[in-house]
Amino acid sequence: MNIPTSDSVNTVRVAVIIPVYNESASIADIIERVLQQHYDQLIVVDDGSTDDTVNIVSAMPVTLLQNDGNCGKGVSLIHGMRYALEQGADLIVTLDGDGQHLPEDIPRLLAPAIENLQLLVIGSRLHDKKAFPKKRYYANCIANFWISWAAGHAIGDSQSGFRVYPASLLQQARIKKISGNSFVFESEVLIEAARHGYAILDVPIAAIYEQHARPSHFRPVLDISKIVLMVAWKLFTRGMYLQGLYRALR
Repeated sequence: MNIPTSDSVNTVRVAVIIPVYNESASIADIIERVLQQHYDQLIVVDDGSTDDTVNIVSAMPVTLLQNDGNCGKGVSLIHGMRYALEQGADLIVTLDGDGQHLPEDIPRLLAPAIENLQLLVIGSRLHDKKAFPKKRYYANCIANFWISWAAGHAIGDSQSGFRVYPASLLQQARIKKISGNSFVFESEVLIEAARHGYAILDVPIAAIYEQHARPSHFRPVLDISKIVLMVAWKLFTRGMYLQGLYRALR
């Protein structure tokens, strides 16, 4: 895969969004590593942190947005995306602030997105099965099945938050109309991408789960249940979309 050069990135406006909630232990390092890559915007969206996250981010050369309280990751992403679109971004990169995603992988995800602005790119971790907590791995596989069915497109890691979104998709899908309910947003936007004719590409990345990392905000049983209910409703409104199931399995 060709890694984008500084010239190719400069012809496309790239915004990087990092949603955060109590990430004081890791966020400064993540921001510094993204800043070294010189993108047009670096936006950090704080979701009501109660630790020192806001003070740390405020002292760094980034745009800090703040939610009204602890609203969930989906609301943070929508908040950041709407701001990035208003500033004229062509591509929007999202990654987590806990160190689970390597900023150094951003150029690998950007490369195909810059070549094709009708492509949503996902940093896919599920090939790295041994690195996954067992419950998280199987919960993600369940979500993959349902979301791939509703999208009519096989998706390798539907729960990865390390992505590159084309601005045109977010404008067409009207992101403010998509549920901001915690982790449901990242699943629903994949279905909307497929319905609007956007291809979805998985780029393999490492699955990083450090032994002493803070507990994940993702709740496998509750959040997967919400995702499955959302997908089930979308399938029901399309007559169960059996053609999508065939395409996903194929």
